Amino acid sequence: MSTVRIAQKHDCARILELIHELAVYEKEPDAVRNTVADLQEHLFGANPQVFAHVAEDATGQVAGVAIWYLTYSTWEGRHGIHLEDLVVRESARGQGLGSALLKELARIAVERGYRRLEWAVLDWNAPAIGFYDAIGSSSLDGWTTRRLDGAALAKAGA
Repeated sequence: MSTVRIAQKHDCARILELIHELAVYEKEPDAVRNTVADLQEHLFGANPQVFAHVAEDATGQVAGVAIWYLTYSTWEGRHGIHLEDLVVRESARGQGLGSALLKELARIAVERGYRRLEWAVLDWNAPAIGFYDAIGSSSLDGWTTRRLDGAALAKAGA
């Protein structure tokens, strides 16, 4: 049996390991700059703006994480949840941990009156897309994710 719970400060090292596993899976093994100290500050500092839930496997080990933050829809006039990362250790996949994490975020959204739970998925990640389709999510056709970072962000912010 698995357990989903709010992440605790002592989970940050395992959360960072899962983030690294995701980076390897997404073919960006050297892209992670995050640290345990960063996670501790951002998840548990004075004014957290990002949140995490973890899933423990049957042995009580953290085997999955959902990292999320609040969004706001001007059309709906309500908050929503943006799921930044959903990661389940490869050896623990198929045990329902990812579903349990998503169900918990959906429960939070419903309980708080939020209107949306949204996330992005790489277009080549067929297993994840199949999983997301199976739980009833839909693709936002006509939308393209855009990003401003690095030198372009510095130039725009100057």
